[in-house]
Amino acid sequence: MKLNSNIPLGRTGILVPPVIYGTSYLGNLYRELSYGDKLGLMKTWFECTEKPVVIDTAGKYGAGLALEVIGKGLAELRVDPSDVLISNKLGWYRIPLEKDEPEFEPGAWVNLDHDAELLFGYDEIIRCYDQGNELMGGKYSAETVSVHDPDEYIHGAGDVGERDERYRRILESYRALFDLKKEGKVRAVGIGSKDWKVVRELYNDVQFDWVMFANSFTIFRHPQELIDFIELLHHDGVGIINSALFHGGYLTGGNKFDYQDVDPISRHGKMIYEWRQKFFGICNRYQVDPGVASLNFGISHPAIASVALNTSKPEKMKQNVSALGQEIPGEFWNEMKNEQLINSTYKYLQA
Repeated sequence: MKLNSNIPLGRTGILVPPVIYGTSYLGNLYRELSYGDKLGLMKTWFECTEKPVVIDTAGKYGAGLALEVIGKGLAELRVDPSDVLISNKLGWYRIPLEKDEPEFEPGAWVNLDHDAELLFGYDEIIRCYDQGNELMGGKYSAETVSVHDPDEYIHGAGDVGERDERYRRILESYRALFDLKKEGKVRAVGIGSKDWKVVRELYNDVQFDWVMFANSFTIFRHPQELIDFIELLHHDGVGIINSALFHGGYLTGGNKFDYQDVDPISRHGKMIYEWRQKFFGICNRYQVDPGVASLNFGISHPAIASVALNTSKPEKMKQNVSALGQEIPGEFWNEMKNEQLINSTYKYLQA
């Protein structure tokens, strides 16, 4: 199946398909894929999605390794630059590896030849942008840009004074990115964040072109406050992308929730386990795959232009694309509401 219903990403005018592709596995996240396997993943993007294929990447992914693989792979596949749109999350800068293992995110990345350091600020974010394009080899460049995980950076402050300084550096980073847009070097500036409330806070100071939510608007978690904010963004013409719809694989049977181990006897562990058990029960009754339900909820709000998916297996990628075209009976959604597994007032899914 190939998705072909490309729609504008808010006021940017950029057309995006219903699925955009994450690239952390190209940077050796948790395990090292062969270059041939990585090239196979990239080839599958173009088999599943009408052009332009949208790629979500970052300097953090393998300390720039994912960017190198993207540039090399697209060139090897003879992809015309106009047939792909690369979105680069900025803030991590490649530096030499001076120890046996990289220090920037211990345990996450495998067999890297470089390390990375965090750089936020006006000049610093420009350096990250330039390095990202250099790592892709020059033929391809990022057309949309954002600051990588500003929520984690802000939450890492030790006190109010440090938080204010970090917030200022984020604003300076965005001043630089919007200058790149004014110069015609990029087409749109956005933000990706796991904590949607940080997006809302920054939106008071930065008029983003697009927003990517992660682990926030899902079949499991969709607070009314967030729905209200999504509708405000939509009213303002801001494009919205949704990601991390499975909570790190937990909603489809994995053991980690939001990529973290969960104590099954803790209050939180019991709550999410009981929710999943009821969810799986309803899925079984209506013969709906949990992943299909999660995906279709994640794109159900009319403000959401696209969902970002990340997998290391081409066949799984094709399954995810097919899932967005599957019909789910309205009775399924009604029972989810009746069992209080989703917000009973959510109006976009019903019989």
